[in-house]
Amino acid sequence: MDDFILARVLHVIGVVLWIGGVAMVTLVLLPALRSRTSPTEAMVFFNGFRRRFAAQARYTTLLVGLSGLYMTYLLDAWHRFIQWQYWWMHTMLLIWLLFTYMLFINEPRSRKRSQSASLQDISAQTFDSIQRKHMVLLVLSLITIAGAVAGSHGWLISGDSL
Repeated sequence: MDDFILARVLHVIGVVLWIGGVAMVTLVLLPALRSRTSPTEAMVFFNGFRRRFAAQARYTTLLVGLSGLYMTYLLDAWHRFIQWQYWWMHTMLLIWLLFTYMLFINEPRSRKRSQSASLQDISAQTFDSIQRKHMVLLVLSLITIAGAVAGSHGWLISGDSL
């Protein structure tokens, strides 16, 4: 079980760095940028920051995905994906897939588009929209983390398999 302990440690560290970063961007960076005098200046800063954070988030989501897959393999816990009381495993996978899509497919595409797009179209509403999307992702992630911690310590929803 030493392999399992190491996988869980890496998994938790990855989640802390990844979702902690999402929380920092959502709750600290975006509100600070919204208060800047120029939305264009704020977007230039945000794009540079996003590039650096996306690189770190790619590594941590990869670590989280691989360690989660390995733990599921070690526990032979595949059956949990057809049992409703393990809903948090479903949401962990869905959140991971969503962020993986955003980080590896959507973000590189939008970076290419933003390089060609005019920064003159940036407004305060742009940051409101970005912050709303980040807030939804953060809330879903925190619900998933709470469910995973509770569920992995035995607090399961009673019910039959799907």
